[in-house]
Amino acid sequence: MKNKWAHKMLFLFLTLISSCLLSGQTWKFVKENNGVQIYTRQEPGKSLKSFKGVADINESAEKVFTLIEDINHTEWWDKNLTQIKVLLYEKDKRAQYYLVYNMPPPFKNRDLSVKVEVTIDQATGESKIIAVPLSGVTPEHKDLVRIKNYRQVWTVKPIGKNKTHVELEFYVEPVDNLPEWLLNMVLINSPVNSIKGLKQCLEKGKK
Repeated sequence: MKNKWAHKMLFLFLTLISSCLLSGQTWKFVKENNGVQIYTRQEPGKSLKSFKGVADINESAEKVFTLIEDINHTEWWDKNLTQIKVLLYEKDKRAQYYLVYNMPPPFKNRDLSVKVEVTIDQATGESKIIAVPLSGVTPEHKDLVRIKNYRQVWTVKPIGKNKTHVELEFYVEPVDNLPEWLLNMVLINSPVNSIKGLKQCLEKGKK
């Protein structure tokens, strides 16, 4: 009986913990900027939040995915990136690259190496491009701060012949104690700037 009671209490405890984690992972709408809806979500076990940009683009999902996935065409990426070096690229499969983020003085610039995995659902046409940190491939520099916790997830979903639903989830721990205004600039504006750059690049391709 004691073992059965202990098992019930353990199950109840785990259920409560799971519920708390899930409730902490709910996306909350913040604002809309340049046609991009911004949401935030508390990261489980972290003091920082993750951010998500959501937008519908008047272009086919195939063209949108092709532009996002092609690591050799990064001219539309966030302008805060001052260096992008491709380390590995296998089309529609995986990639590796090195990034340097520009920060305003007196803060040091940030850098990181990233590995990317691509998944494509052939039945629905939905694709995901997931980027996380890659360690041990580039040396750390004394004049740069290495980012070790980072996540970027692009979700591309067709919602019509020439209309695509795009989501960009973004999370980064900037290492040092940066002021709140700077964190907001980097974290909130990053999904907006990236999706805005994506839309502008697609529009140029139509001309």
